[in-house]
Amino acid sequence: MSISELKLKIFREIDSLEKNSLEELHQILLNFINGKRDLDDWQKLTEDEQNGILEAIDEVDSGKEIPHAEVMTKIRKKYANA
Repeated sequence: MSISELKLKIFREIDSLEKNSLEELHQILLNFINGKRDLDDWQKLTEDEQNGILEAIDEVDSGKEIPHAEVMTKIRKKYANA
């Protein structure tokens, strides 16, 4: 199948979708495109930066994270009179 044939086939399939399916496909496509960008961004990080992110993910996975609301409460109290 040539590129032109493939594009036409994809177009026809997309064109036949109902609104909900089309919106879902749009989100999937955006995730795919952004995922490629994210991979490029990851590869641009230093090894120390990558390790820091991986350590943070491990902490979250093991339940050591601090909920956002709790962090915000502490920050608001700390800087309330600043």
